[in-house]
Amino acid sequence: MKREIDFTQGSPRKLILAFYWPLLMTSMLQQFYNFADTWIVGKGLGDNALAAVGNMGSLFFLIVGFSFGLANGFGVLVAQSYGAKDMKRLRNRLAGVIELGIILAVVLSVSSVIFLPHALLLLQTDELIIGDSLKYGYIVFGGLSAGICYNISASILRSLGDSRTPLKAIIISSILNLGLDSFFIFVLHTGVEGAAIATLCSQVVSSFICIGRLRKIDFIKLSREDFGNERMIFAELLGNGLPMAFMNSITAVGCMVVQYFVNGYGVVYTAAYAACSKYLNLFMNPATTAGNAMSAYTSQNYGAHKFERIRDGLYVCLGISTITYLIFGSLMVIKPQFLAGILLSGQDQIALVCQFLPRCGIMMICVDSLFVIRSAVQGMGKPMLPMVSGILEMILRISVISFFIGRIGFAATAYAEISAWIGALLINAFALYIELRPKLMHNNVYFSKIKSV
Repeated sequence: MKREIDFTQGSPRKLILAFYWPLLMTSMLQQFYNFADTWIVGKGLGDNALAAVGNMGSLFFLIVGFSFGLANGFGVLVAQSYGAKDMKRLRNRLAGVIELGIILAVVLSVSSVIFLPHALLLLQTDELIIGDSLKYGYIVFGGLSAGICYNISASILRSLGDSRTPLKAIIISSILNLGLDSFFIFVLHTGVEGAAIATLCSQVVSSFICIGRLRKIDFIKLSREDFGNERMIFAELLGNGLPMAFMNSITAVGCMVVQYFVNGYGVVYTAAYAACSKYLNLFMNPATTAGNAMSAYTSQNYGAHKFERIRDGLYVCLGISTITYLIFGSLMVIKPQFLAGILLSGQDQIALVCQFLPRCGIMMICVDSLFVIRSAVQGMGKPMLPMVSGILEMILRISVISFFIGRIGFAATAYAEISAWIGALLINAFALYIELRPKLMHNNVYFSKIKSV
């Protein structure tokens, strides 16, 4: 059965929604099993174990975010070739993606394992949790190749309009992950390393499922000739992928600095911040998914030079992000104590979470809109201003947390997030305006001349 979607023809709303729902379910399941993983660790091993795993979040985002950015950058070029119906170029780019992916997996996995202890010390990781952080980190980063393989293969599938296969992969891997989590922690009493092994096993399974689907798509089956001219293809792929990868990593550095200041106030702050980060990632997820849909949709239509369709798709995806903001932003404002109590036991930690969630809930419309607008810019193959926005995010996070945490306490973490969202949104909105508006005007003039003739 054909699962690929051609976004260059048909109703933008119907096409995007048909692609969005499986993508959303995929993304929500990923967040759910990450959330469930946190719950199992917190309830099965205690708040300190939760803090140890949560402490790895910013480091994990730094490494995996880099690979995810590269994968998305590669996927944009694949989608543009697909939209332009240039199958030879598409296969050349896929061959380059495979070669670069192998190099990326080896380099990132080895380097992250080597530098993990030094990174934890730089983050001021508390002595109470540094042992568990190392146990968890060595396993997750040692098996990083599986996660990178999934990110790249899923990105290629999305660029071809297939959001169902990644959903199937995540359904199966989520069930496996939760089952193994419970077995390792509650039955074998392995500690945090059990959660890491469960995560690694689930990533291996999801990678195999996505690769299996790619092998069945006839028009991307590669031959020896597709692997020629690597220098030009590599330059093209890295030219689009690296700015997106650096944007994610720069953003992660800002988050790591926030983690550094949080850790400096002790394990209570660390556990509270871990819970806040989990909820923030979970509730931003529908808007993040709308951004992923916008990226695939924009890339194909940009390759086909159908710029009015990009504008129409933008309205659809911004509508999705607004609806999700009203739902989840309200929940963060109205029920912060209930949400905190699901993950945490200590009253001090819960009180801190109640400072964070309402503030961020009110302003989540900024980050929800950011995901869509930034993805549209990246989908047009213009990654530089989004990368600049990542630098601004980092600067704002660091400035706010360093200046305010000593004055207003844990609430500074919320203001650091909000300031970063607003700054990045302004830059990406400007980038979208200067890139899309001239093309829309040019098309309008072109079609007006045709009608006059």
